[in-house]
Amino acid sequence: MIYTITISPAIDYVVHLDLLKEGMTNRSTHEEYFLGGKGINVSQVLKELGVGSVALGFVSGFTGQALESGLRDKGIDTDFIHLTQGITRINVKIKADEETEINGQGTVPTAADFDKLAEKLKKLKDDDILIISGNIPKVLPQDTYDRILKLTKDKKMRIIVDTNGDLLINSLKYRPFLIKPNIDELKDIFGKDISAEEGALKLQESGARNVIVSLGKDGAVLLAEDGNIYRAGVCTGKVLNTVGSGDSMVAGFLAGYLKTGDYKYALDLGSAAGSATALSPGLAENHKIYGCLKELRGTEDVQPK
Repeated sequence: MIYTITISPAIDYVVHLDLLKEGMTNRSTHEEYFLGGKGINVSQVLKELGVGSVALGFVSGFTGQALESGLRDKGIDTDFIHLTQGITRINVKIKADEETEINGQGTVPTAADFDKLAEKLKKLKDDDILIISGNIPKVLPQDTYDRILKLTKDKKMRIIVDTNGDLLINSLKYRPFLIKPNIDELKDIFGKDISAEEGALKLQESGARNVIVSLGKDGAVLLAEDGNIYRAGVCTGKVLNTVGSGDSMVAGFLAGYLKTGDYKYALDLGSAAGSATALSPGLAENHKIYGCLKELRGTEDVQPK
């Protein structure tokens, strides 16, 4: 089974205006809401691709209940820790002549709450897959991911770590199955301009089994565990939204790899999923992902064999 962890999930409330007038009452033209948080994004795109997962993490209050209910309505299994105080955060995104975001603080899990999560992680099996995504909120201990990864070090399970900086570097000793820095993050890690291929090799030598380097509009490069380098482009179209694009790439890659064991197909499906989300108002849907995959592979025959 695949498990995703979202430490600080959110409901994203998107408000569309013709023009934002500060200090005045504004009326929206329309609104949308999305169930958010990086791990939750991965679970939702996996579901679109026909792959099941269990969403782990922390929720609280009426917004937490709404988020959990919304995921279950989509057919996604959840096993959240329910906090006794506060509410799951709401992020407000105002889209007018300019885009403005107000991100909620969220509720801080206690040590006892983390103990409950630890008990769930201890029960994971060797053939399970654990996905850890995003940065750690400033209000939480910065060794949170390290504490989580230590619980899995004696298991043969595959771990995907999608974060950056020291959090990424510190995860390498646990031999993650996949990491996914972008090209700018590589420069920050190594303190200099570095090619995607060279940076990926250094990270692989430090412990990562597979490394995807996102190149933005130039696509992505994968240095796979088999020692080969694979490349994928991006789909054409107007970018509507970049939130969740990286999470979609992780979901697409994992779904493609699990269905075929083919690294090139997995990278193409990952790039297609990331592109499809960027070209959608929210997370990409199945038909959009496979439409992008047809473009990337130059064929109508894109279903996994």
